[in-house]
Amino acid sequence: MAFGRLERARAPSPMSDINMTPLIDVMLVLLVIFIITAPLMSSSLRLDLPKTEGGRASEAPKFLSLAIDAQGQLFVAEQSVTLDQLREQAERAAGRDPATEVQLRADQSVPYGRVAELIGLLQQAGLSRIGFITAGGSAASAPK
Repeated sequence: MAFGRLERARAPSPMSDINMTPLIDVMLVLLVIFIITAPLMSSSLRLDLPKTEGGRASEAPKFLSLAIDAQGQLFVAEQSVTLDQLREQAERAAGRDPATEVQLRADQSVPYGRVAELIGLLQQAGLSRIGFITAGGSAASAPK
């Protein structure tokens, strides 16, 4: 010990390794976010949006108009039909043109199972293009 000098410990040398803990924490948070959002992204709604060009009268698509009233009665082009008659008409329409579209109008009180049954019948007949026709307006303003 020299006159009045105190021994001082050496200052710690700088650490040359990267601290991995914050990096791992961030990566785990990102992994959790991707695990949660991946199923949501795969079930997105795909729409076949209309083209901007106007169609000519000769380009009008062929369609079959199908309606179900509140009592479950079926109507094709405003004519009452049975399930067997509907099957025959759908098979004939699919035989003429498989791209024929079915425009389905169902009363709000018709059970979902009945609509699903009709969709299955139409697909078995060879018609896979089915459009649901609804009334205009928002669902929030509809009476409950």
